[in-house]
Amino acid sequence: MSQIVHDLIARGEARVVPHPETAPVRHQVDVDRNFGLPSAFYAIMAACYAGFLAITATAFASPHLIVPMAVIGLFLVMFFGIPTVWTRFRGNVSKPATLGEFEVRGIMTNTGRLAPRDAAIQMLVLPVLLVLWGLAVVIIAAIVA
Repeated sequence: MSQIVHDLIARGEARVVPHPETAPVRHQVDVDRNFGLPSAFYAIMAACYAGFLAITATAFASPHLIVPMAVIGLFLVMFFGIPTVWTRFRGNVSKPATLGEFEVRGIMTNTGRLAPRDAAIQMLVLPVLLVLWGLAVVIIAAIVA
């Protein structure tokens, strides 16, 4: 192929153009640290986990359970606090989607676009089941005692 090009240049049939200007190389990657989900979903998740902790802590109140409940509470604060701080780093240009934007667009996953209702169900089913499980355990413990 290079022989053909050299022949075209030699015959004067080739057109030589200057190298186009390229954009400067960026070494920083723009990252969406909000995952495209509304903050309300995270608040609902945090409320469900804190609700489970409150239900079990009040139902099984005992001096022996102060340390385990405090550790669980600390883990919950870290679980939701660290991502909250992470989204507020300097240089983070992404903003969480509003509920209206989320309702219109849904969310893109690895397997394709997910409808807002399906995304909400997938994200909130475990926290809601955890609260219901906590209530069931408390009810069973009250009936047995």
